[in-house]
Amino acid sequence: MKNLGLHEIRKEFLEFFKSKDHLILKSFPLIPKQDKSLLLIGAGMAPMKKYFTGELTPPSKRVSTCQKCIRTGDIENVGLTDRHATFFEMLGNFSFGDYFKHEAISWAWEFLTEHLELPKDKLWVTVFYEDEEAYKIWRDEIHIPEERIVKMGKEDNFWELEVGPSGPCSEIYVDRGEEYGCGDPDCKPGCECDRFIEVWNLVFTQFDKDEAGVYHPLAHPNIDTGMGLERIATVLQNTNNIFEIDAIKNIIEKIEELSNYKYKTDNKKDISVRVITDHARAMTFMISDTVRPSNEGRGYVLRRLIRRAARHGRLLGIKRAFLSEIADLIIDSWSVEYDDLKENREKIKEVIRIEEEKFLETIDQGMNILNSYLEELDKENTKVLPGDKAFKLYDTYGFPIDLTIEILEDSGYEVDRKGFDENMEEQRRRARESRDHDQIGWTSKESEHYYEDLNTEFTGYSDDESDSKIVRIVLNGEVVDSACEGQRAIFVLDKTPFYGEGGGQVGDIGTVTSDNFEIDIIDTKKTSKGIVLMIGDVTAGIAKVGSDVHTEIDVERRNNIRRNHSVTHLLHKALKEVLGNHVNQAGSLVRDDYMRFDFTHFEAISQEDLKKIEEIVNKEIFRALPVETIITNPKEAAELGAVGLFEEKYGDIVRVVKMGDFSIELCGGTHVKNTSEIGMFKILQEGGISSGVRRVECITGPAVYKYLNENIEQIDRISKLVKANKSEIEHKIETTQNELKEAQKEIEIIKKDKAKSEVDNVLDTKFEIDGGFGLVYKFENMDVSTLRDLADTVKDKLGSAVVVFSTVNEGKLNFVAAASNEISKKYNAGSIVREVAKICGGSGGGRPTMATAGASDLTKVDEALNFAKKLLTE
Repeated sequence: MKNLGLHEIRKEFLEFFKSKDHLILKSFPLIPKQDKSLLLIGAGMAPMKKYFTGELTPPSKRVSTCQKCIRTGDIENVGLTDRHATFFEMLGNFSFGDYFKHEAISWAWEFLTEHLELPKDKLWVTVFYEDEEAYKIWRDEIHIPEERIVKMGKEDNFWELEVGPSGPCSEIYVDRGEEYGCGDPDCKPGCECDRFIEVWNLVFTQFDKDEAGVYHPLAHPNIDTGMGLERIATVLQNTNNIFEIDAIKNIIEKIEELSNYKYKTDNKKDISVRVITDHARAMTFMISDTVRPSNEGRGYVLRRLIRRAARHGRLLGIKRAFLSEIADLIIDSWSVEYDDLKENREKIKEVIRIEEEKFLETIDQGMNILNSYLEELDKENTKVLPGDKAFKLYDTYGFPIDLTIEILEDSGYEVDRKGFDENMEEQRRRARESRDHDQIGWTSKESEHYYEDLNTEFTGYSDDESDSKIVRIVLNGEVVDSACEGQRAIFVLDKTPFYGEGGGQVGDIGTVTSDNFEIDIIDTKKTSKGIVLMIGDVTAGIAKVGSDVHTEIDVERRNNIRRNHSVTHLLHKALKEVLGNHVNQAGSLVRDDYMRFDFTHFEAISQEDLKKIEEIVNKEIFRALPVETIITNPKEAAELGAVGLFEEKYGDIVRVVKMGDFSIELCGGTHVKNTSEIGMFKILQEGGISSGVRRVECITGPAVYKYLNENIEQIDRISKLVKANKSEIEHKIETTQNELKEAQKEIEIIKKDKAKSEVDNVLDTKFEIDGGFGLVYKFENMDVSTLRDLADTVKDKLGSAVVVFSTVNEGKLNFVAAASNEISKKYNAGSIVREVAKICGGSGGGRPTMATAGASDLTKVDEALNFAKKLLTE
């Protein structure tokens, strides 16, 4: 066998299939594109599913890739064994209706035996027991002896989904020798021992399975093969497992250096080494592919990997954040194939560092709490941690439930997971109730049965007013025929321009009028099925079901809402351009006076980046982009490149809002017709609202005009106060500050000189104590720093002494106590000042030789100083 390195094997494989007229594609990103069924890419064929189903046309009928993959099902087992991994690379060659079994089998054999030089007598194969075609190719064309061709059942050698493409497969195994075996003379592939290792799986998708379970032959069958890169490297380098192959072994050596621990000298610590080694590769590639730590989905997978690796670093004795250093090594090694790693190096390291440091702050506090819980369990002689305590660790201290479970299992305990889930659901219920508190009776699910038989035509995308008919009135939780002057009720019309709150956009207000009554609409909601509910006060007459009415929204308010909603689209795109594609909307609030936008990001945004974002948005406003609405289906929307913020909410028909060539998103809100109508955009502030989620608060249009005027007026007032022209304000303030600093320095010098001049007077008040002198004195208008210096001076002049001083300066009361080294053990300055300050309702402390305290009750200063004298003399 050739002894090739990991990166050399990858190169040989791709070059081999390039010689067989395959198009070599770069690895697809780990985040699936237009495939909601997958959290992360976990197989070589996964990104190409739509080529196999015919939904998309492949760039070539023959393709070969080395695909980076993440599988999350075995995270708990990673480290416990030397076989499990979350990250791996899958080598594959694919045919989309071109070649079939003969080529796939012969090329696999050629590559393994001629290019990698694996001994032919060490290779075994398995086939589906009904696949005589594959069996004969292996036997008659490749000339593998029949005893090394194993027929296996559907469970092992048949690939299929519930419906769609399916077919038999053939697996190639390497016999590693009897020393790895179970001793059974009939041992062969399919046995549970470690003797036979599968290196390549050839899948022959030749059927289309229908819903009835019938397999229909495909006119153009496909080939999908997969060979684990790390696994074939294990075979070629003759190692026991993937953690001993060259590139991965280098990671282990780096961990050894950082932890000062030698791998394979302690079974328990070896688990930690393997966890870090595997997870570091996974996190590095995930971050490079724009995944960011969060509390859900793939972001949670990343957060869990980083935290799990950081915890195992602690178990190895690494007390600081270190994972970014491991990532550096991985980037240097794997960038031979993945250029983006080097391009994203600083961002990868930054994301890891921030998340790890944040977790290390959490883990110490959480571990202390968890250890106290374990002590309680031991006293109660139980091994199950109650769900409410596990939830408290999660909710109050940010300790992930998965980590709690893992730590407890390591120590022989378990978590009441059902109890934890119940607490989690209770918290969600309280959050829902809190969120819906002001809406109970208007849009709560319990009241939706009032409107089940109705339909409302929403005309507000194009109209600000309409002629309509009242079809339902709900008053005090009951369906009624009418509502009188002075009553507040819910009104449903057959059609309305009023927008019901949704998608972050607030509901409209306005009026509903007829010849006999008037209604002031104060808010608009909608049911889960889209029925618009107009909440209004009857201000005149009696509103009746069946009445013809004229509706009119508050147009000025709606126009401001349109501006703020449209700018969220421009802002979303600008955030992605400046911060990266990992940015996604996490929520929004669109009102008439301002808007806020929540998005996924892992750190505070610099002022420089905020300025860039603001400039980009304003540039697109000034470009006067036309705003176009397209009604289509989700598939066509995706082909257009539309960003779907909350894909699970969309049905068969979607509304796409396109702003020139800059932004295209799915959205059901109301918008301007041209970006120029937004006027101007201004970011007011930015901050974090939860782990991995940031928020910007912004204004547009008239609100920006008002904001600028207020700022100009403020500058005018400052200009008058500092007696300078606007252009000179900064210079004048800076000059004044410097003058104040100089004046303050002079004042401090004068104070200290004055204090020193009082030293003789102060010394006259000394009294004898055991071992030296005591001195207690009250000062006025002296700062604490000067008082400390004076205490040191007096103490030194007296030789062996204890002094206690008080000062009231700018309305604040402070005490200072100082003691000479030789008597500080007997007269501890920290203890003395603490007791003295208590008299005046204060507290403090410090070293045995120097301490300070603050207090609030200025009327008891003399009492406190008398107490100090008493302490020293008695």
